[in-house]
Amino acid sequence: MKPSKLSHVREDGSLTMVDVGGKTPTARTARAEALVRLSLDAANALRDATLAKGDAFAAAQLAGIMAAKRTGELIPLAHPIPLGAVDVAFAWDDATALRITSRATTVGQTGVEMEAMVAASIAALTIYDMCKAVDKGIVVERVRLIEKTGGKSGDWRPSE
Repeated sequence: MKPSKLSHVREDGSLTMVDVGGKTPTARTARAEALVRLSLDAANALRDATLAKGDAFAAAQLAGIMAAKRTGELIPLAHPIPLGAVDVAFAWDDATALRITSRATTVGQTGVEMEAMVAASIAALTIYDMCKAVDKGIVVERVRLIEKTGGKSGDWRPSE
């Protein structure tokens, strides 16, 4: 069998959790984003805080932070890591497009990219849950890493 270049796949094709035990802990950060597209009615209800379920932004922010802390339980081969900080923020790109950004930090032996992406994803899904009574056609799209710093591979940003 051809050797794998994927760090979580052994030469025989079986999966493995990467051994990071010998790596030197370094400061690491990651930022991610998710885009949520809503109808104008749902966006206005979200913006005006008139949703029946309550404060969607507070719920989504807390859900994103809590989810980041549980990434090692959600992603099968992700390491549970000590997080230094997690932040989730919201900004409107236009009248119906909500951009959710997250940032996660640690001093550790592996990165926090998955924690940042889980935070953005779960915050976006929470916005959907809070707004679905107004609009079931909300679309969560383009969850992606937008920056990572630290570690052996160094800093990274998308080339776009």
